[in-house]
Amino acid sequence: MSLEAIERVAEVESKNRERRASAETEAKQIVADAERESSALLQRVRADAAEQGKKLFRQAEEKAAARSAEIARAAEAESGALRSTAEKHLEEAAEFIVGRIVKH
Repeated sequence: MSLEAIERVAEVESKNRERRASAETEAKQIVADAERESSALLQRVRADAAEQGKKLFRQAEEKAAARSAEIARAAEAESGALRSTAEKHLEEAAEFIVGRIVKH
C-alpha cells in the first residue's frame, strides 16, 4: 500500500472517530434534554392534578354544605309542624291525665 493510501485510510478513520464522538455527544444531549423536558412535564401534570383535586374537593364541600342547609331547613320545618301539632293536643292530654288521676 502506498503512503498516500495509508494517509487516506488514517484520515478517514480519524473523521469516523470524530463523527462517532460527535454523534455520542449529540445523543447524550438529546437524552438529557428529553429527561429534563419529561421531568418538567411531570411536574406540570402533578400540579394540574393537585389543582383539579382541590377544585373537586371545594365543589364537594359546597354541595355538602348546601345539602346540609337543605336538610337543616327541612328538619326545622318538620320539627315546627310536630311542635304545633303537639301544642294543639297539649290541653287535651293534660285533661286526660288529670281525668285519670282524679278517677283513681
